[in-house]
Amino acid sequence: MENPFAYPEELRVEALRLFREEGKSLRAIGAQLGVSHQTVRNWIRQDEQNASDDVSAQEVRQLRRRVRALEQEREILKKAVAFFARESEDR
Repeated sequence: MENPFAYPEELRVEALRLFREEGKSLRAIGAQLGVSHQTVRNWIRQDEQNASDDVSAQEVRQLRRRVRALEQEREILKKAVAFFARESEDR
């Protein structure tokens, strides 16, 4: 069920644009859009948190790829060590 007190997404996007692109104050944005400055502050904080979460998720994906590559390299090296150990025993 949708929150009947929620603001339209377009309003939030416009508030973020006014803050980031035009550098307006929270109070000025709130007055212009008919919302409290605290609401604008909450939207900005949430947007920053979402951006941070996106960066963190990207870092986790990159680190997981790196771990897989390192695990594969380790397996190759273990096989190479075993191969050369057998070769030296045969001599």
